[in-house]
Amino acid sequence: MNKNAELLNFVYQNSGMGIITANQILGAIENRRLRRQIKEQQKGYSRFNKDAKSLLKKNGYMARGVSPLQKLSSGLMIKMKTYKDSSPSHIAEIMILGSNMGIIDANRRLNHYKGADRDVRCLMRRLLEFEENNVQRLKRSFYDCSRGA
Repeated sequence: MNKNAELLNFVYQNSGMGIITANQILGAIENRRLRRQIKEQQKGYSRFNKDAKSLLKKNGYMARGVSPLQKLSSGLMIKMKTYKDSSPSHIAEIMILGSNMGIIDANRRLNHYKGADRDVRCLMRRLLEFEENNVQRLKRSFYDCSRGA
């Protein structure tokens, strides 16, 4: 598979996993502010997913989505992690960890696939910035020491 297809499929899978995770975790959220934040993230992931799929199709590549096993394991992990503690700060922590994994993978792939087309690398950088912004918003909202969180 070529560099463009691999990067685009990463964006497609990463954003697909973001959509799935947000959808799964929304059931555990009672806090309105956090719920709104996660729904906004889900919308952002949906835009990236659509953009990646469109670029894949435009360039004649096959989109490879999140596997059923990944979906299942993600759902089980979220249920396990929120069973005892579904506080806003704990859910924010779960989402931050997921975004941090995405940030690390995106940086690794940007460095590895330097020869990919400009528009593909640009989409990847935008996803990276989106993930970084998600982390910062969650940290500000749910780890503000001045509010006792």
